[in-house]
Amino acid sequence: MVSISKEKKSAFEFVDENKQWLSDFHKEIWEYAEPAFREYKSAKAYVKLLREEGFEVEEGSGEMPTAFCAVWGEGKPVIGSFVEYDAVPGTSQAAVPYQKPRDEGLHPWAAGHTDPHSSLGTAALFGFLAAKRAMEAHGLKGTLKLFGEPAEKVCGSKPVHAAKGYFDNFDASIPYHPSGTNGVKYEITGGSYWNTLYTFETLHPENWFRPKDVPFKILGHAGGRIPAALDAVCLMYTATKYVEDSMLPYTAYWTLNEYIMVGGQATSDNLPPRIAQIQYAHRAPLLEMQQQISNVLDNTAKGVAQITGTRVTKRIIARTRCGLANKTLSEILHKNLEIVGPPVFSEEAREFARKIQENLGFEPMDEPLTRGCQEIAPIESSDDDIRFNFPNWVTTQGSDDYVDYQWTAPSTRLYTANAILRNPDPNKPLPPWVRWAMNGYSHCIEPGILTAAKTMGITIVDLLINPSGLAKAKEEFIERTGGGIGGSKWVPPILPEDFYPPIDLPWPEYVTTQRGFEWSLTKPGPDKEYKVLHEGL
Repeated sequence: MVSISKEKKSAFEFVDENKQWLSDFHKEIWEYAEPAFREYKSAKAYVKLLREEGFEVEEGSGEMPTAFCAVWGEGKPVIGSFVEYDAVPGTSQAAVPYQKPRDEGLHPWAAGHTDPHSSLGTAALFGFLAAKRAMEAHGLKGTLKLFGEPAEKVCGSKPVHAAKGYFDNFDASIPYHPSGTNGVKYEITGGSYWNTLYTFETLHPENWFRPKDVPFKILGHAGGRIPAALDAVCLMYTATKYVEDSMLPYTAYWTLNEYIMVGGQATSDNLPPRIAQIQYAHRAPLLEMQQQISNVLDNTAKGVAQITGTRVTKRIIARTRCGLANKTLSEILHKNLEIVGPPVFSEEAREFARKIQENLGFEPMDEPLTRGCQEIAPIESSDDDIRFNFPNWVTTQGSDDYVDYQWTAPSTRLYTANAILRNPDPNKPLPPWVRWAMNGYSHCIEPGILTAAKTMGITIVDLLINPSGLAKAKEEFIERTGGGIGGSKWVPPILPEDFYPPIDLPWPEYVTTQRGFEWSLTKPGPDKEYKVLHEGL
C-alpha cells in the first residue's frame, strides 16, 4: 500500500479488520434475495446494524416501507450515498459451479441477486462505517447520510427521495455499483429511465354492441361478449410492437420493455376479464426522447381502449433525470481507487471458475478470470467504450436511478469488479447463471466489495481533510448547471413532491400461506400434471 494520511489509514484498516463481518452481512442479504418494494428482511437488517453503529435512522422514508435514511455526524460537509438490496425475479441461482436454484424449496423462477445488489449495499455500508471510524479517531467534522434505496430494478426509490427533498443538503455524493471492471464514471454518466403502468378495465360490458332484430335469441353463454381487459392488454402489446420502430430513430441507445402485471384476473369462463395491466419501461439518453416514447404509448393506449370498449388509466411508476457528470470528483475518486488497488482473487476463486468451465464442457483454463476484473481501468475507459458504440451527441448512456443523486451536489460513480469468467468460446455467450453463481461465492465476490468499501471510505475522508478538492468539484457543478440548483441548465426532479410511490401494486414477492413459505407464482413443474409441449432452445 502506498503512503497515505493517518486519517485514510484508519478507514483502510477498519475494512481489513472487519472482513468477516462484511462477509457475513453480504451472505445474509444475498440469501434473502427479496424483489422490488418487498425487501422487508433486507431493510430491517440494514436499519438494525446502522442504529447499533450510532446512526439516526428514519424507516420508511419517502412513504416507502423498505426505504430508510440514516444520518451520523454533524455539520458540513454532508456526504451522501446509498445501499441497494432488491433482487431480480426469475434469476434464482445457488453459489455452486453448475445451474441450480438457490433454494430447492422455492419456485425455480424466484428472485436472485444478479449485479449483485447484495454486494453493492454491503460495500457502501462498510465504506461509510470506515469513514465514520476515521472521523471518530481523528475528530473530523461532517455528516454522513446513507440511504436505503429499494426497487432499483424499476428505478423506484431514488427519484422519490429526490422529489421529496431528501438530497437537498448534500455537498457531494458517491454512488457505487459492482461491475466486471474497476473504474469510475467520468464525462459520460447514466441515462434516464421512465416506467408507466397502463390499466385497462371493463366497466360496462352490457353496453357492448349488440345485434337488433335478429331471428334468433341470444341465450346465456352462447352469446358474444365484449373484447374486454385482457384483449386490451394483448392488443396494446401488439400495437406497440408495430409502432416501436416509428417512435425514434435507432441512432443511439434506447430500449422499450414491457411487463404484464395483471393478466385478466378472471376464470376462463365466458365472463369478460374485468382488469388487466401492462407496464412499459423505457431508457433513453435524452429526456426529449423519453417524452416522445411516452406520447406514443399514451396515444396507443387510447386507441386500444376505444377498440376494446375499456377504460384505460395511466400511473407513473418511475421517472428519472439523465445524469450529470463531475470530472473533478471522478478524478478524486479514481486516485483513491488507485491507492487501494484492484481486487485480488484467490486460488479458491479460480478453482471455482475452472469447475464452471468444466461443467460447461470446456477445458479449464490456467487463468480462468478476465484481465479486466483484476486491474484498474484508465479514467477515460468508460467514455471510450461508449464513444466506440454511439454517436458523439450521446452524453448519457444506459439507465439507473443513481442519476437523481447528481443534481443537488457534485457526484460521480465508482465501480469495482466481481470475478468474471473468461469465455473459451467468444462466439457463444456464457449462460447468465454463471455470473449469478460467482456473485454468490464469497471468494469471487468479496474482493470487489473490499476494494469498493476501502475506496469509498478513504474518498469520504479525502473530501473532509482536503476541502479544496470539494470546493473545485462544487465550482464544476455550478458551471454544469448554469448557476447551481435552479440554474439555467439545472433539471428539477421529474416526479412531484407529493408523488405516492407504487408500493401497493402486485409486485412479485414471497408469501406465507397454509402451504408454507413460497414464491407468489404457480410452479410450472416438473409434475405429472404438466405435459411438455416443447422443450425450448
